[in-house]
Amino acid sequence: MTDTILLPDLLSLTKEAVAPVHSVLEKARTKVRNITLDGDRISGALLEENQHAAHALSWLATYSEALTQMQSWAERLNADGKFGEMEQLIHQIAFGEYLWQIYGGIPMSQNEIARLQDMGLTQDDQRALMIPAIMTLCDQGNSQAARMRLVELMQEQQGVAVFGNSGLDDELEMIRDQFRRFADEKVVPHAHDWHLKDELIPMEIIDSLAEMGVFGLTIPEEHGGFGLSKASMVVVSEELSRGYIGVGSLGTRSEIAAELIICGGTDEQKANWLPKLASGEILPTAVFTEPNTGSDLGSLRTRATRDGDTYTVNGNKTWITHAARTHVMTLLARTNPDTTDHRGLSMFLAEKTPGTDDAPFPTDGMTGTEIEVLGYRGMKEYELAFDGFKVKAENLLGGEEGKGFKQLMQTFESARIQTAARAIGVAQNAMELGMQYAIDRKQFGKSLINFPRVGGKLAMMAVELMIARQLTYYSASQKDHDKRCDLEAGMAKLLGARVAWASADNALQIHGGNGFALEYQISRVLCDARILNIFEGAAEIQAQVISRRLLG
Repeated sequence: MTDTILLPDLLSLTKEAVAPVHSVLEKARTKVRNITLDGDRISGALLEENQHAAHALSWLATYSEALTQMQSWAERLNADGKFGEMEQLIHQIAFGEYLWQIYGGIPMSQNEIARLQDMGLTQDDQRALMIPAIMTLCDQGNSQAARMRLVELMQEQQGVAVFGNSGLDDELEMIRDQFRRFADEKVVPHAHDWHLKDELIPMEIIDSLAEMGVFGLTIPEEHGGFGLSKASMVVVSEELSRGYIGVGSLGTRSEIAAELIICGGTDEQKANWLPKLASGEILPTAVFTEPNTGSDLGSLRTRATRDGDTYTVNGNKTWITHAARTHVMTLLARTNPDTTDHRGLSMFLAEKTPGTDDAPFPTDGMTGTEIEVLGYRGMKEYELAFDGFKVKAENLLGGEEGKGFKQLMQTFESARIQTAARAIGVAQNAMELGMQYAIDRKQFGKSLINFPRVGGKLAMMAVELMIARQLTYYSASQKDHDKRCDLEAGMAKLLGARVAWASADNALQIHGGNGFALEYQISRVLCDARILNIFEGAAEIQAQVISRRLLG
C-alpha cells in the first residue's frame, strides 16, 4: 500500500484536529446561549424560536464527542500494538469525513443541514478549523483510494463480527461471539419470515434468551441477575438486533422495568419483582405514551384513583410494545387530578394476565387493539384502553405518589444506550447484507463491490459503525462508573439511529430493484431501521434535550 492512501503520522494529525473542533463547539455554544437567554436562564420559548440553531449545536457537539472517542480508541489500540491497517483507515476516513461535514454542513436529516453559520459563527470563527492537520485530513483522509483499500480488507475478513478491533476486552468479545452464534443459528434463518407473516417472535426464542440470562444481564446478583456491566448489555443488544431488531428489543423491556425498580422501588418491590424479571418468569411492557401526547409525557391524562388498597385506572395508551403477552406493565398515570404537568404522575407495577391469540387482553378493565406497522413487528404494537382497571396499592412504585416522572427520567440513560446498541446491530445487518450482495452480483463483467461508488458506500458503513460503536461504548462505560451520561447516551442514540437508516438505505440501493422486493431481507431491515429515529425520543426531541443540557 502506498503512502498516498494511508497518511503518515496519522495519530498526530487526528490528535491536533480535536482541540480546534472543541474550540469551535465552545464558540457555537456561547453564540446559541446568547440568543436563547432570558435574563440569566435559558428560555424555552427562545429555544423553540431558535430550534434549528439549537439542534445544529447538538449535532456539532455529537460530532465533537464522536471524534474525541475515536481518537481515544485509536490511541488505546496503538498503545496495545493493535492499530493495524484496517483500524488506521477507519480512523483516517472518519476524521476526513466528519471534519469536512463540521466545516461544510452536518446532515440532521435528508433535507436539513446543520451549518456553523446557523449557530452564529462568522468566517473568522470558522478559521479555527483551518490548521494544517485538519486541512490535510479533509483533503486526503477520505479519498476514494482509502475507501477502496478498506473495502478490499473487508472482503479479506468477511464474516468477522466487527470490521476493525472494537477496543473491547476479551470477556466482552466472548459474550459477543456467544450471542452472534445464537443469532445466526436461531434468529437469522427465521426473522424475515416472522416479518412477512407479521408474527410474534416464538416463545421458544424468548425461553432461550431467558436461559442465556438476557433478561437479568444487568440486574444485581443479590436480586437474581448476573450483575454484569451496561457494556455487556450493549454487546448483547448489538448482536441480537443484528439478527432481528425485535429479538434485540426483547431485553429492552426488562432493562427498563428493572431499572425503574432498582432506582425507585421499595425493598419489598425489589425482592418480589427483580428475580422474576431476571429469570424471564414474567415479561414486562412499558406503558407510558398516550394519544395526542407523544413525547410530552408531562401532559398525560390517564388517571389512577385510590380507594383503600386499590387504584382504579381509566384512560388510553398507545404505541405499547409487546403488550399482549406480558405479565406486568410499568404504567405511568396521573394520581393527582389537580395537576396538569409531570408533578402529578405516579408509576405503577400493574399486573395483568398474558393473552393468547384468541384473547390477547383477558384482564378485566383493559382492552387492546393492534397497530399495524411497517417494521419492528416481532412484538407487535397496541393501543390500550383502561376502564376500571385495578392495581394493588402495594404496586405503586416506591410507595409514594407523584414520583413517576422522576423515576422514569432515571431510566433514560440506559434506555438510550440500549437503543444506540440496537441501531448498531441493525446497521451491521444492513452492511453485511449489502456487502454479500455486492460480492455476489455481477454487472458489466465484475462484482458490484469493485465499482467505487458501491465500495465507497460499504466503506462508509464500516467507518460510521465504528464511530457509533465508540460513542455508545463510551456512554456505557460512563454509566458503569456511576457517572452522569444522559448527554453522551443521547448523542449515541442520535447518531446511531442516523447511521442505521443510512446503512439500510444504502444497502438497499446496492441491491437495486431487488432491494425493493419483499423476498429480500434488506427490505425488512430498511423498515426496521426507520423506527430508530422515532422511539426512545424522536431525533428532534433528542436534539432538543441535548441542546438544553449544553446550554443550561
